[in-house]
Amino acid sequence: MQTVSSTVRKAPRPRADALRNRERIVAAAREMFVEFGPEVPLDEIARRAGVGNATVYRHFPERDALVGEVVCSVIDRTAEAAERALTETGDAFEALSRFVHTAADERINALCPMVSSAFDRHHPDLQAARERVEHLIEVLMERARAAGQLRPDVGVGDLMVAVAQLSRPPAGTACLHVDRFAHRHLQLFLDGLRAPARSDLPGAATTMEDLRQA
Repeated sequence: MQTVSSTVRKAPRPRADALRNRERIVAAAREMFVEFGPEVPLDEIARRAGVGNATVYRHFPERDALVGEVVCSVIDRTAEAAERALTETGDAFEALSRFVHTAADERINALCPMVSSAFDRHHPDLQAARERVEHLIEVLMERARAAGQLRPDVGVGDLMVAVAQLSRPPAGTACLHVDRFAHRHLQLFLDGLRAPARSDLPGAATTMEDLRQA
């Protein structure tokens, strides 16, 4: 009689070269989606990644799968930036500022609209990545607020709207030519977040749930 251990087989681990190829495809797709939008030909992505067309289709049989992988990877990288800011930066507001500038470099504004047009916004991977980064931003903001450095009338939604609007225009609209303005404008915005507030903001603080329902 076969034992349990003899009948159960672990799924084979992907080869190192296959993992590298996948990472190169996702990195190339991220760059080209930002430059040209999500409809850029997969053959062009393969060329930039330095792999064959068949390799792209083997990893991502459908375009939506590649778009989803790129969006989730950007959100994950943004979450990692928030974690680094929390652990490596002692000053609470400086940690928040560091995160904001790093999030801008990830070009979130150019990529996130693709969620509604080419990817299931309710996909479990996307929801998990989004919940992780939103929690970390909440922690960053609460720490700065508790330190008396962040004005109390702003929410995570306010922060992310500003990062999106000030950092990059939508994909395919010469966004690479405005990089030199992004961090300058973001710093002006960050200066406006500092406590004590110099003015009263109209309306209430915006949450991420407010944005999703808009």
